[in-house]
Amino acid sequence: MDGDTPASRHRPVAWITHPDCRLHDMGADHPESPRRLANIEDRLLLSGLGDFLQRYDAPRAPVADLTRVHDAGHVHRILNADATAGEIEIDPDTLMNAHSQDAAMRAAGAGLLAVDLVMQEKAGLAFCAVRPPGHHAERLKAMGFCFFNNVAVAAGYALASGLKRVAILDFDLHYGNGTADIFALDPRVLLCSTYQHPLYPNWAGIPEAANLIDVPLAPGAGSAEFRAAVRAQWLPAMATFEPEMILVSAGFDAHQRDPLGDLRLTTDDYRWIGSVIREFAEAHCHGRVVATLEGGYDIDALAVSVEAFLRAFVHDGYTTA
Repeated sequence: MDGDTPASRHRPVAWITHPDCRLHDMGADHPESPRRLANIEDRLLLSGLGDFLQRYDAPRAPVADLTRVHDAGHVHRILNADATAGEIEIDPDTLMNAHSQDAAMRAAGAGLLAVDLVMQEKAGLAFCAVRPPGHHAERLKAMGFCFFNNVAVAAGYALASGLKRVAILDFDLHYGNGTADIFALDPRVLLCSTYQHPLYPNWAGIPEAANLIDVPLAPGAGSAEFRAAVRAQWLPAMATFEPEMILVSAGFDAHQRDPLGDLRLTTDDYRWIGSVIREFAEAHCHGRVVATLEGGYDIDALAVSVEAFLRAFVHDGYTTA
C-alpha cells in the first residue's frame, strides 16, 4: 500500500506526557528515575525543538483497554496494591510508591490517545514521553521496571479500532519479553526487535512464532551491526507484512554511554532509525507512527537521543540550532 502523501509528510509531531509520570519514584539510586523525563524536557527547551511539538496530556487508560492485553487478575493486583504506607516490591527491580498506579495508568493511556491522533490525521508521529516503561510487562505479571505493557495496550487498541495489521519495532537494549509474551503467534502483529544478548531478561525465543523477528546483538556491537539488522531483517519482514500502523518501543539504553549494557549505538543512530521508520510509514501506512518511551538510563544521552529521534519527524524546514 502506498501511503505517502504531502499531508502525511507534514503532519505535526504530538508529544504526550503527564506530570503524574514524574511522581512514580523507586528511590534515589534507581536508574528508572523521574529525572529521565525532566532531562528530556530540558533538552527540548534548550534545543528549541519543543516549539515544534503539539502537546497533549496523557489520559488514564480505562481498565477495559488494559485487560484487552493483560489478565484481569494482574490488572486488579496492580491497581489495588496499597503503597500509601511505603514502597512495595513487585519484583527485585520494580517498586511501587503511592503514585505508581496513577503514573502507570497515564503511561498506558498515552498510547490510546496517540493511536487516536494518528488515525485522525492530527499527527504523523505521536510520541509518548511517559514512565513507568512497559515492554517487560507480560500478560500475567509486572517485571523489569514495568507494570502495564504500554505499547501492547496501544497495539491492542489500534486493532480493536479496526486496523488489521500493526508492526511493533523495539530497539531497546533489553528484549521486550512482555510484548512477545502478549503477541507471539498473533498474525495481526509483527514484532521486530534488536537487543543485547546475553542480557536481562535472557530471552530464549519462540521458534514457532514467525511474527517475532528477533535480532540479538553481541556485547560491543554498534552502528554497523544495528543498521545492518534493520536493513536485512526488519525492513523485508515489514514490507511483506504490510502494517497499517507502526508502533515503536523507543528505548535509548543501547547508547554507548548507557550504564546498563554494552551496546555502542550513537546519538545519530537514533536519528537514522527515526528516518527509516518515517520513510517506511510514509510509503506504506499513511505516515502513522506511535512511539512510547522505554529505557535509557544515562539521562544526558537519553535526552539527546530522544531529540535526535524526533528530528527525523519534524518538518523539513526545521534546522538544528
